[in-house]
Amino acid sequence: MATPEADRFEASLLLAGAGKMGGALLRAWLDRGYDPRKIDVIEPHPSPELIELAQAKGFALRAPSRPPGILVLAIKPQALDEAAASLASFASPNTLVVSILAGKTIANISAKLPQARAIVRAMPNLPAAVGRGITALAANAAATPGQRAAAEALLAAAGGVEWLASEELIDAVAAVSGSGPAYVFYLAEALASAGSSVGLPASIAARLARATVEGAGELLFQSREKSAAELRENVTSRGGTTAAALEVLMAQDGLKPLIERAVKAAKQCAEALAG
Repeated sequence: MATPEADRFEASLLLAGAGKMGGALLRAWLDRGYDPRKIDVIEPHPSPELIELAQAKGFALRAPSRPPGILVLAIKPQALDEAAASLASFASPNTLVVSILAGKTIANISAKLPQARAIVRAMPNLPAAVGRGITALAANAAATPGQRAAAEALLAAAGGVEWLASEELIDAVAAVSGSGPAYVFYLAEALASAGSSVGLPASIAARLARATVEGAGELLFQSREKSAAELRENVTSRGGTTAAALEVLMAQDGLKPLIERAVKAAKQCAEALAG
């Protein structure tokens, strides 16, 4: 059996769960050259797209005959208790377990998969589907440097990677970048609605809002030497329309405290999922 230390994409891999996030990671691995013959996928309700991808690429939609080098848990966090019984036999002492289950701690995973030793907890986000994700990782003490490198390579296939000094920070990551894309999508919704409220046709307001969020995100991406604050200041003229709007958004009861409350709510939810 191949081990994670051999090479970053040489280990046999079992993906448990191929929904939006699991499917996005799977596509990223295949795009980056992971041998599909080394990949097995367990998905109780495979979508037509997943079935078509398996037929096109050659990975198996079934459980393997032996424990893999890497087991990636991408099921719904609430399904861990039910799924653990069937997955436990695939987590041998030599298997690296990578979990992307929000709220489920390394201790939770270890309790459900008692043979597992090396466990890495990861928190990716949906832009992984377009190669622009960001993932935070935390490993237990049993994970070797080679296994940490293997986990990093898996998640780096879909975007940036940040290692955390403590697993305790994962819930905060879930609240900021894990759930963050939804906040940005809602910003586009709200901006479009605001455009309609000042007289723009709804369809035009929606296109303007969407393009603005897309463009601002790309500018952030291409201007990494500048902070978000610097970019904001660069488009704000004293006494101009942007300054007038920012006076509202940056008020004491404006956007910042609202976002802080939202992030705290998401973090509390992630903590509650641990049970």
